[in-house]
Amino acid sequence: MIKKISILLTVLIVFSSCVSPKVYKELEGKYSTLKKDYNALEEENGNLEDQKNQLLHDLNTLAKQYDNAVTKNDKLKSDYEALKVKYDNLNNSYTALEENSSVAIAENAKKNRELLAQLEAKEQALAIENERLKQLEKDLADRSNRVNELESLIAAKDQAMRDLKDAISRALTDFEGKGLTVEQRDGKVYVSMENKLLFKSGSWAVGQEGQQAVEQLGEVLANNHDIAILIEGHTDNVPYSGSGQLKGNWDLSTKRATAIVKILKSNPKINPENLTAAGRGEFAPIATNKSSEGRAKNRRIEVILTPKLDEISKLLNEI
Repeated sequence: MIKKISILLTVLIVFSSCVSPKVYKELEGKYSTLKKDYNALEEENGNLEDQKNQLLHDLNTLAKQYDNAVTKNDKLKSDYEALKVKYDNLNNSYTALEENSSVAIAENAKKNRELLAQLEAKEQALAIENERLKQLEKDLADRSNRVNELESLIAAKDQAMRDLKDAISRALTDFEGKGLTVEQRDGKVYVSMENKLLFKSGSWAVGQEGQQAVEQLGEVLANNHDIAILIEGHTDNVPYSGSGQLKGNWDLSTKRATAIVKILKSNPKINPENLTAAGRGEFAPIATNKSSEGRAKNRRIEVILTPKLDEISKLLNEI
């Protein structure tokens, strides 16, 4: 079998053609740009998670301030009630002493005025604290609502990606056991298709079965307009030594990724702005290249589906 593959590879290499240096540089530039965009998305996702944690921290701080304000409010109420009792007692004493001593009356009157002044000051402080407490309650409620809204939005995005994964798995059931896997991790959906399902060795022309698989994947993606679709081509570490349009594994992986993009783009319901093609060559293996089985796993196309974060960013800006 290995001998047949080697013979077929040799034949394909003889009939392959090479890319011009200009095209190669353009592809290399496009990959660099795509890599920056991908890193930016990763950084944006990390920033959004940091902002969520900061919001939770602010929420806890407001909660502590609210509890302190409640404690202070209770203390002011207690002081107010105690002063009111003193005032009532002194007022009663004033009435009792009024007939017996003008001096005592004068002293009680002075104390009453002092107590009244203190009572008015406490009432003003209590009113200020009540207003502050109301504002803190409002701020706390607003922050809680924003955090809840943000968490709900993130949960909805995660659920949408789970639903998308399930829909893709159902659509591609016929290709199970043929080098196709679908999984969800880090909030994204990864559809991996080994080259044995899509391409012949050294070729970037998609076979009939691979065409069918990609088209069925496209039918699912056509119903999900808020998903960024990144198609990555990967090879093993065996150098591509053919002649013609290709000069190496990186060229081959880029050609293969572009071939998948063209099939998806042929679906009029898929927005081309959501599609990105990238070649990774042999530099992102998922298995060892020391065995034929490992190399077969490394020769693959990965379709990486990422939810757009515009709504989350807008909500964070409003906060």
